[in-house]
Amino acid sequence: MTTSHDDLGGRRRTGAYAPEVAIPWVAFTEAGLAVDLASVAGGRPPFDGLDTADPDQQAFFAGADLDAAPALAEVDLARYGAVFFAGGHGIIRDFTSPVVGAAASAVWAAGGLVASVCHGPAALVGAVDTSGQPLVRGRAVTGFSNAEERAARVDDVVPVLLADRLAELGADYREAPAFTEHVVVDGRLITGQNPAIDRTCRG
Repeated sequence: MTTSHDDLGGRRRTGAYAPEVAIPWVAFTEAGLAVDLASVAGGRPPFDGLDTADPDQQAFFAGADLDAAPALAEVDLARYGAVFFAGGHGIIRDFTSPVVGAAASAVWAAGGLVASVCHGPAALVGAVDTSGQPLVRGRAVTGFSNAEERAARVDDVVPVLLADRLAELGADYREAPAFTEHVVVDGRLITGQNPAIDRTCRG
């Protein structure tokens, strides 16, 4: 699942962070899993962090039919065993929308895995559990930290600081030093703090 937003507060173009889409896609497909890609608005998502020399990105852009990606609202998420929300600064703009939260809620209610990385946990902001409570309430999570937003010099541009918002919803937000590998697993909820975990998918 990727963003459709491509503007970082008028400062520069953004979108989904390419490694956080490409590396999991390659890992999942090589593992024999059926992988469908969707974007919030449908169609080819915008990308940031492109590296044409990276073999995983080469494989992803050659093999994924990005132009045919359906809009998230058109996808019956309840029939999926897992959903993965990729990161990137575009995500913080449209992953907090009700349709994205509903998607995470649907997979959760069906007993599936809900996973995300970096800014991807913004999808959890509008997600609820089967009792109607915020999905993250009382659960351990991570995501792009305030320190990392400051280090990237965009803390004054993003519409919300993800770590703060997750904590406001009652999450047990857990942070590691900036840009170090950090993954938090709480049952069927899996979150990664930043792109440092990307290669974990290949391990």
